[in-house]
Amino acid sequence: MEDLFRKIEANVGLGKDEVVRLLSVDTDSREYYRLLYLARKQSVRAFGKTGYVFAQIGINAEPCSINCKFCSMAAGHYALPEKWKKSIDEIAEGAKQLVADRANDIFLMTTADYPVADFIAVGKAVRGYIPPEIRFVANIGDFDLQTACLLKDAGFTGAYHIVRMREGIDTGAPVAQRVKTLDAIRDAGLELYYCVEPVGPEHSYDEIATEIFRAKDYRVEAMAVMRRTPVAGTPLFHYGAITTPELCKIAAVAHLVVNPTRSMNVHEVTEMSILAGVNQLYAEAGANPRDTDDNTENNRGYTVQTTRKLLENSGYIIDTLKKQIT
Repeated sequence: MEDLFRKIEANVGLGKDEVVRLLSVDTDSREYYRLLYLARKQSVRAFGKTGYVFAQIGINAEPCSINCKFCSMAAGHYALPEKWKKSIDEIAEGAKQLVADRANDIFLMTTADYPVADFIAVGKAVRGYIPPEIRFVANIGDFDLQTACLLKDAGFTGAYHIVRMREGIDTGAPVAQRVKTLDAIRDAGLELYYCVEPVGPEHSYDEIATEIFRAKDYRVEAMAVMRRTPVAGTPLFHYGAITTPELCKIAAVAHLVVNPTRSMNVHEVTEMSILAGVNQLYAEAGANPRDTDDNTENNRGYTVQTTRKLLENSGYIIDTLKKQIT
């Protein structure tokens, strides 16, 4: 393992087999803490003391035809108590509150079946309530280059999109379709937000490494790793979840391999992850595919204030906006 650590410190690129070796490190070993140290060291070099709070609003709670086996909103095993779609006014009020709470980036999330034209109309309306200093991010289903350009014209600065773990097996979305969307985001000049997710105990380190290298190939600036939250009633519930130390190890390796230039995140929020060089955390409101409460801010979702405090307690400085919504 020492040879890999020397390569990391010398900033020498690692091959997939070497990354799998790093992911295989025992979380109770000395090498594990060396790995966290190297990730933290890289974080200080790349990010300094700058931290970020990203905030997301789930704007609809409706059955989704993609039927992901881990999602509370899949049509085949819908687990939320209600079905609803937020109005533009409701979304705007939520965005205004996130601005007032000093979130850095604001995301709007939908299920895959949400009409694209409706989403673009929402984006155009809500963008007017968000100062230009705040990045505005779309988290929606698959789309083509034309739609990516329309999202950009509507005021979105980026998009969250990934190839999920066992895409096309545990989900109804083909890998090729997801990749086409990733390419459309890049080609339209939108910022791509990437995450290795949702990681469960059944996933091999080879599978995890594949997605880490996908993020590296796209040269993402905002990187993340997310463990799967077991949602009662979903087909993958019985697998359970990976441990927090395991999550932090995967984040450390992803951080070292991808080397994002703006931020590194672990989801859901865990304070321990900051030891792996994490400098960004999420606040969430509205519908959430990992929750059985259709307003996750009342259950699993963290607030902007809570995530700010966690980062600030770890020595990060969160940029504040000069302009506020009035």
